[in-house]
Amino acid sequence: MEMSQTDGQTLLIFTNLPDAASAQALATRLISGRLAACVNLLAPCRSVYRWQGEVESAEEIPLLIKSTAARYAELEAAIRAAHPYELPEIIAVPIVHGLPGYLAWVAAETAAEAADGTLPTC
Repeated sequence: MEMSQTDGQTLLIFTNLPDAASAQALATRLISGRLAACVNLLAPCRSVYRWQGEVESAEEIPLLIKSTAARYAELEAAIRAAHPYELPEIIAVPIVHGLPGYLAWVAAETAAEAADGTLPTC
């Protein structure tokens, strides 16, 4: 079954940070602001890329961010505001299938407010 891009669509967002401290700070900011339900900070990796005509190589900390399409614009803005790179990698892919309870948890944890004005609980 194919899902259309709606506010309720669960997303997996990728970005990389230059060090563990900036990765932890960004993850905490996203969770505290309810822009993400969960952020995985992965082991450092080596990235090789072309930047401004030169081949570069850098160690980076990959982040896997779980959120929803409804929160994506705010999440992207928060990443851009806190990210030290001039042009950060921010890639979002829709989650087409997943454990329904987990996807519902992501939606609840990223909801700005519940219908009755209270913050959601899980």
